[in-house]
Amino acid sequence: MEKSFIAFVEESIKKHWDLDALTDYKGATLQYKDVARKIEKLHILLAESGIKPGDKVAVCGRNSSHWGVAFLAILTYGAVAVPILHEFKADNIHNIVNHSEARLLFVGDVVWESLNEAEMPLLEGIILMTDFTLLVCRSKQLEYAREHLNELFGKKFPRNFRREHVSYRRDNPEELAVINYTSGTTSFSKGVMLPYRSLWANTQFAFDVLTLKPGDRIVSMLPMAHMYGLAFEFLYEVACGCHVFFLTRMPSPKIIFQAFADVKPHIVIAVPLIIEKIIKKNVLPKLETLKMKVLLKVPIINDKIKAAVREQMIQGFGGNFYEVIIGGAAFNQEVEKLLKSIDFPYTVGYGMTECGPIICYEDWKRFKPGSCGKAAPRMEVRIDSPDPQNIVGEILTRGDNVMLGYYKNPEATAQILDADGWLHTGDLGVMDEEGNVTIKGRSKNMLLGPSGQNIYPEEIEEKLNNLPFVAECIVIQQNDNKLVALIYPDFEDAYSQGMSDSDIEAAMEENRTTLNAELPAYSQISRIKIYPEEFEKTPKKSIKRFLYQDVK
Repeated sequence: MEKSFIAFVEESIKKHWDLDALTDYKGATLQYKDVARKIEKLHILLAESGIKPGDKVAVCGRNSSHWGVAFLAILTYGAVAVPILHEFKADNIHNIVNHSEARLLFVGDVVWESLNEAEMPLLEGIILMTDFTLLVCRSKQLEYAREHLNELFGKKFPRNFRREHVSYRRDNPEELAVINYTSGTTSFSKGVMLPYRSLWANTQFAFDVLTLKPGDRIVSMLPMAHMYGLAFEFLYEVACGCHVFFLTRMPSPKIIFQAFADVKPHIVIAVPLIIEKIIKKNVLPKLETLKMKVLLKVPIINDKIKAAVREQMIQGFGGNFYEVIIGGAAFNQEVEKLLKSIDFPYTVGYGMTECGPIICYEDWKRFKPGSCGKAAPRMEVRIDSPDPQNIVGEILTRGDNVMLGYYKNPEATAQILDADGWLHTGDLGVMDEEGNVTIKGRSKNMLLGPSGQNIYPEEIEEKLNNLPFVAECIVIQQNDNKLVALIYPDFEDAYSQGMSDSDIEAAMEENRTTLNAELPAYSQISRIKIYPEEFEKTPKKSIKRFLYQDVK
């Protein structure tokens, strides 16, 4: 079989020519033939403006049909795509554009408002994704190409553009396809160089294990510039002939539920935060009343309640999906216990940008709760530990998905990729005899107790997040080795119950006592510090820990 990612795209466009492809939710729809036409026009624009195969072209904006079109056009032309998270601050976007040596930037209207073109001197042009107009032009060739684009297209295809005109180059497995800058939970962004074999292997993985068919629908709500959303809410769907609906605004739980009700997606890809918010706000309060607690102890009624809760949740996600795939960050075990107890069709996967992204996965019917599945097809996983089943070690992986290295950063590459091709993930875990991997935390986050005990702050945070009025938290270690919990309380919930700020402080102190009763002496929390606003997060919704290490 031809291992070409671009072949996936070309064959799908030809095969699904008249099917709906991309829709901006509550907006316009492009069929596969419209996508092909727009790709062709962008190819002309790139060629006429002097962009050569291998040149870098950046894309930065909220999810949209035109984001997808621009990305596919860059790859099928032979340029290297540099997707940039629209949630990055302006100076970070400027730095990435400059570091990647991008010649062109496709930009969304909201992002463009905060950017300064003078800070990106290498760019020859900035193109607005809404309608592909030129915002900034520093090249006569580009200006001519944009002004005469329809005329050039008409000359190339005088008798209409048809499916037989779709003929893209073929990629080489080791050729650089994408430079994706990481979202930086433990440090600042690095440019991950993903070759075409990684895009192909991640797409083929999805064909191997997922169940979508041409015409199936999906809601794209994770940022497309993040490999998890890009691979499994867009690239696989396009290769499969599916219909993708983009949430073009910030996806709040309310907007997401409305979209699920309208679209009725066939699969749901999510990060834990979205699932946890939905369950904490909509499901748990109903189950935690005294009456419910009593009823849940009565066997037959218990089953009926669980069936009703399961049905309510399934309808909440549109009622038409095979499974919910959760990934991108650690999943709260209390929430997971609830999902398992009602037999909700969910699974938790594991990956990282450096693998474009998938490392582990298991179908929901065989999934082991608390784990993140088994090594994905074409990937090997091992635990660097004398006893991988019982002694925590670093998770190592190698295979087709793994990156070439970090762009212009051989030192960082050498730290993560060893001579045998093993990628050192920086995550710690164990693996059972069936191959199920369970993550314990990140090695960079691991703290040492007073007598050298390993403390995983994520495990403490998970317990703390389940206590009253805690919205989010992180646990850090002070210079005297004592542990401090930084907490952003759920002020909305507390104030609605008539609590004052001093009541909230008292509740947090009570939480500390409750938590410490469950923890060994070496990992107990010495004090709590309340934060007045949410912690700064990566686009995967993980807290940027490195910003909160020096707390007085």
